Amino acid sequence: MSDKVYYDESIITYKELLDFFFKIHDPTTLNRQGPDIGTQYRSEIFYTKEEQKKIAEKVLKETNEKLSGKVVTKISLLKNYCPAEEYHQKYLEKR
Repeated sequence: MSDKVYYDESIITYKELLDFFFKIHDPTTLNRQGPDIGTQYRSEIFYTKEEQKKIAEKVLKETNEKLSGKVVTKISLLKNYCPAEEYHQKYLEKR
C-alpha cells in the first residue's frame, strides 16, 4: 500500500493542495501540531519535481508574508520515502 498523495490536476492543482495544507495546520510551530510534539509533527512539504518545488516556494512565501515571517515550514525533495506504521494509516477514519 502506498501512502503518497495522488491527485488529478484536472480536478485540483498542486497549488490548491498546498493552500489547503496551510489552512489545516499551524505552520508556525516547530515540530508540533496542537498537543502532538516531535519531529514527526513538523511542518514540511515534500516535492518530487522541480515545478512542485517552485510552486511550494511561492505558496510558502505568500503564507509567510501573511503570518509576519513566522512560518517554519520546510520544503524538501522526497527521498527515502517509507509509509507510516499501520496504526497511523487512515487515522481520521479510525477515530
